[in-house]
Amino acid sequence: MAKTPKFANAKVFAWVDKWNKLCTPDKIVVVKGTKEEHTAICEMMVKNGQFIKLNDKKRPGCYLARSHESDVARVEGRTFICSKREIDAGPTNHWMDPVEMKKKMEAAYKGCMKGRTMYVIPYAMGPIGNPITQYGIEVTDSPYVVVNMNIMTRTGDAVLKQLGTDGEFIPCIHSVGAPLKKGQKDVAWPCAKNIEDKYITQFPEDRQIWSFGSGYGGNALLGKKCFALRIASKMAKDQGWMAEHMLILTLTSPEKKQYHVTAAFPSACGKTNLAMMLPKLKGWKLQTIGDDIAWLKPGEDGRLYAINPENGFFGVAPGTSNDSNPNALKSCKKDTIFTNVVLTADGDIWWEDMGVKAPKEGVDWKGNPCYICKDDPYRMGPKPGMTKAEIKASGYVAAHKNSRFTAPAINCPVLDKAGFEGMYNKKPTGVPIDAILFGGRRPSTIPLVNEAKSWTHGVFMGSAAGSEVTAAVISDQIGQVRRDPMAMLPFFGYNVADYFQHWLEMERTSEAWSTSILT
Repeated sequence: MAKTPKFANAKVFAWVDKWNKLCTPDKIVVVKGTKEEHTAICEMMVKNGQFIKLNDKKRPGCYLARSHESDVARVEGRTFICSKREIDAGPTNHWMDPVEMKKKMEAAYKGCMKGRTMYVIPYAMGPIGNPITQYGIEVTDSPYVVVNMNIMTRTGDAVLKQLGTDGEFIPCIHSVGAPLKKGQKDVAWPCAKNIEDKYITQFPEDRQIWSFGSGYGGNALLGKKCFALRIASKMAKDQGWMAEHMLILTLTSPEKKQYHVTAAFPSACGKTNLAMMLPKLKGWKLQTIGDDIAWLKPGEDGRLYAINPENGFFGVAPGTSNDSNPNALKSCKKDTIFTNVVLTADGDIWWEDMGVKAPKEGVDWKGNPCYICKDDPYRMGPKPGMTKAEIKASGYVAAHKNSRFTAPAINCPVLDKAGFEGMYNKKPTGVPIDAILFGGRRPSTIPLVNEAKSWTHGVFMGSAAGSEVTAAVISDQIGQVRRDPMAMLPFFGYNVADYFQHWLEMERTSEAWSTSILT
């Protein structure tokens, strides 16, 4: 067991000390959040066979990871809301008694970091010092989590300084669940191989997040869906604000009037593409504030103000192309971590529907050779000379359908820097929201756009929204339409009925009812 480092904040020390004693890591590293530290961890992972460094001339500062085949997406079936009363978790969540769950998970955590390094990640969800921003401490044994959290959140010494001696934070614990015996060689992607051994658990009353067995983004980067949506949605209900699965963008008219819009779509349904869209209407300008999560609070003037609590983009690679989203491709040209895409012979990356001709040969997301399609240069197959029809019939994909890029938001060429830093009229308040959209992926029967008549009508329409299930989640329902109210079905931190009630009550606590709501 390593010696627990001292922290100015006694609650931070207590949290780290608790897990040090239970998980028994070989050493503890407190993440400082510097570029030099980030690069050193990435290079260590290259040396250990967990990262592949990409061609610095083509993708400076970029790396590729390949996950285990059992660990490629969120696992909704192993995601739990452990409220004291089952009814408070509601019908859409998996529930377990919090006392029983903690007992079960503590048994799994015992000795789970043996042979590994425990990393302590102080992180901010939102610009440090902004009144809407919240803070977290994630303890993890995954360097992959560290470097991705460095991109997706603000990490390091500045967060500890902001917390001071008694600042509040969300305590988070994560382990890949793969202790190492003395002399045992590590694998490229450590995780629990059986899905039944994975736990992604939120304790809404305790405001804690416990994760075990998975190294994948949504299950392991605990600032993202676990904190920013599940825990934050419960905090928002209790405190009178909103935590939503929404992009935020800025529209500027030819007359230079600005509008700020949020939009809720399920994962892998086009939020990133819309957030970075190139307008075709003459004189209009679109800028990105965030592509996935919005926190909204009523301001002193009664309007809803929003920040993007994240610091980067955890984007779905397949389908991101020069046609669909050239700005996303530009965003991942440098300092980006790719997961489960194709490695080309010249040290670059590729994926299906990238709009770029496939290399003659490459290495697919499983680490196996793949080859350019015989009659379609934009496809790859597992064997030389395969036709497009043969590849389609085999179900083969060279890049996993949920392969990802983790890119710094600052890379985005259309980033609204003031809005991204939560500034409006030079004040740290977030941006005032003018319109809210609800949408999804539907094959037919739904009007392209229709407008709600009132706030209450808009809440009804958002609550009734449906969308196809995508590869962003491990599921046997991919392609089937399911109800996904406000695109929040996998992310409610409490009873969905109380969530709808909270939306209705927000009309009375702000002037948000004057906002246009589109669906």
